[in-house]
Amino acid sequence: MAEVSPQALDLEALRSFVAVARLGSLAAAAAERHRTVSALSMQIKRLEARLESRLLVRGARGMTLTASGETLLGEARELLRHHDGLVARVSGRGLTGRVRFGMPEDYASRLVGRLLPDFLAQHPDVVLEAVTATSGELARRLERGELSLIVALDRPHRLSGGEPLWRTMPVWAGARELALAPDAPLPLALHPVDCPYRQLGIEALDGSGRSWHAVFTSTSIHAVETAVEAGLAVSILERDRLTPAMRELGEADGLSPLPGCQAELHYGRRVTAASWPAVEALGTLIKARLGQRE
Repeated sequence: MAEVSPQALDLEALRSFVAVARLGSLAAAAAERHRTVSALSMQIKRLEARLESRLLVRGARGMTLTASGETLLGEARELLRHHDGLVARVSGRGLTGRVRFGMPEDYASRLVGRLLPDFLAQHPDVVLEAVTATSGELARRLERGELSLIVALDRPHRLSGGEPLWRTMPVWAGARELALAPDAPLPLALHPVDCPYRQLGIEALDGSGRSWHAVFTSTSIHAVETAVEAGLAVSILERDRLTPAMRELGEADGLSPLPGCQAELHYGRRVTAASWPAVEALGTLIKARLGQRE
């Protein structure tokens, strides 16, 4: 019987390490990996011993990566993707079918950057078609049968039966040095009418009697953010999208706080039987990665 190289890495320990790095918590990673915290902690310790390097440290905000951990993380993700893809192709256990997935552009980076590549590595025979659009447009396309599943906010087009993922934190955003005249109409940079944050902002302004006008309208979140940074207009953005060139506006600027929205996962009703297992698998992965995110 061939001996395992003393330098070989435990793939399951790597999976646990990647989960802790992504979630920032041993407890959350253990729950996702269906292990006890002590068992997962032991995996990490064995991995650190094998590599002779500290990978994670506990801080005020949970587990954070060391420099060695940062180096390992990218390589570990690629290794696991190649491994899972190889197993699926050779064993024939990978799913098949077509998955048409829709998401708002604001959240595309966290979905496209990690989650979708991981899904395709596990199921290389699935044909994936991913699109971005406003939540209202995604809801209509789901109802027309054009999409298999979507992640969308619960405004302005409400769909029943969605599975909750997380609550959003919209804020008024302006350029860092922006000064607003209290009696002048508020200049806004907005998405089209199907955007939940457009609706939130206009409802808040109309409710307070504040006049406004649309200076800039675009389907691109990056274009809207550029308009805000340049001081051209005020917009409504997710708080974690504020850049150093922006500041959060509030009551001192004559603007009241905004309520959050619910991000939800919705499945289409016209998915073929052959494609449903793949659609369900992507939905399960989305819930595991993004569900209950604060």
